[in-house]
Amino acid sequence: MLSAESLKRIDREIAKYPIDKKQSAVMSALAIAQEEKGWLANETMDFVAEYLGMPPIAVYEVATFYNMYNLEPMGQYKITICTNLPCALSGSNETAAYLKKKLGIEFNQMTSDGKFTLKEGECLGACGDAPVLLVNNKRMCSFMSNEMIDKLLEELGE
Repeated sequence: MLSAESLKRIDREIAKYPIDKKQSAVMSALAIAQEEKGWLANETMDFVAEYLGMPPIAVYEVATFYNMYNLEPMGQYKITICTNLPCALSGSNETAAYLKKKLGIEFNQMTSDGKFTLKEGECLGACGDAPVLLVNNKRMCSFMSNEMIDKLLEELGE
């Protein structure tokens, strides 16, 4: 279900915990599985549950609680914009509208070329840097004006 390399990486995460607590590696295991597969299908989550010796529902609970896990196919670039109140007061709603128009999609949609998915995020923990975007759960982009969005999209290969 997962490559030998991914299983080695998961085993390294499991080794960080006591032998009888390998379920503690569930978040890392899901991230590694998602990195390989692109998203977490039920079959992938079931495999992780079996590998960690835990009930599948416990894995589903983790995967559905955190928005960093993709439960459906995503574009090559997942752009998450924070729309919580502090960001909204600093222009994130206008930034979201600009992104929607620029990409031709709404939240939770993917561009027809499969390049971009636009997600609405909860607090990204950088309220003072609003509006804030997160690219592929890893790259934080702060103070995102329309010009900076154009530059980002150009860099990502719009």
